[in-house]
Amino acid sequence: MSDLPDTLALSMAGFAEHLASERRLSPHTCQHYLRDIERLAEELHSQQLTDWSQLDVHGLRRHVVELSREGLGGRSIARHLSAIRRFYEFMLREGAVKDNPALDVRAPKSGKKLPRVADVDQLNHLLDADADDVLEVRDRAMLELMYSSGLRLAELVGLDLVSMDLSGGEVRVLGKGSKTRILPVGQKAVSALSAWLDVRASLARDGEEAVFLSRQGKRLSPRSVQARLNRWGLFKGADQRLHPHLLRHSFASHLLESSGDLRAVQELLGHADISTTQIYTHLDFQHLAKVYDASHPRARRRPGPAASRLQAEKSSSHDGD
Repeated sequence: MSDLPDTLALSMAGFAEHLASERRLSPHTCQHYLRDIERLAEELHSQQLTDWSQLDVHGLRRHVVELSREGLGGRSIARHLSAIRRFYEFMLREGAVKDNPALDVRAPKSGKKLPRVADVDQLNHLLDADADDVLEVRDRAMLELMYSSGLRLAELVGLDLVSMDLSGGEVRVLGKGSKTRILPVGQKAVSALSAWLDVRASLARDGEEAVFLSRQGKRLSPRSVQARLNRWGLFKGADQRLHPHLLRHSFASHLLESSGDLRAVQELLGHADISTTQIYTHLDFQHLAKVYDASHPRARRRPGPAASRLQAEKSSSHDGD
């Protein structure tokens, strides 16, 4: 900041005072604002611009492009633009500029983050691990049910005994918007649930209807489920953190990969809009793309220079055979 011309630096100092004294923002927040403004000031200085009024909409859009080239995502760029917008609001109030170039500039949209999915073999290894006590018998039943039927965490902890029909391999859950849906339960999950129900009475308080209970015999809390699944993963050798949404995502992705039936997966997950479910088609496509790249003779990447030279040497050595 010391290399910046006074015409840029003094305005930044005034803005810092405004944030701290008038807006009463925390030092941490002030630091973030000033860092983003300083980044813009450095770019103006590199273009030999010495006054904030010289920045127009086109110049600011070029700044956004440069931030994107540096690897910043849409959210980070939006934060930069928010800081610049507020800075120019301050400068307008001070009469230092005539307009705010950030008003009509928008950050690029961030790509939708794809959910992580567990490997099928890894999940099978975790689900087949031995349960060493009553609580682990319960934990395995929860794991099996979430992966078997794609339950949300809230649906799992809200489950009551009357909602299960193990002989019919079904469970009734209350989902978002108080919508009820009936889900199939796989044989492995039925067996795990039966094993848990055989020992559940040793923990249950009188009149408690919840399927999954804490050590104190009460309905298990969402936070406890998260902690217990994480513990299971740590003790049973998972190579990634085990949590309820990982099991739900894995259920959806593995089912879609095998069946290709997006509508069925939507119904099972309880999504009101199929566009919510379509994220799993991207996951499935990533898998298919990897298979294609590895298998199709016209899809393989060209070898690098070293590999090309090695191949040429092999070819020339065989020419005399």
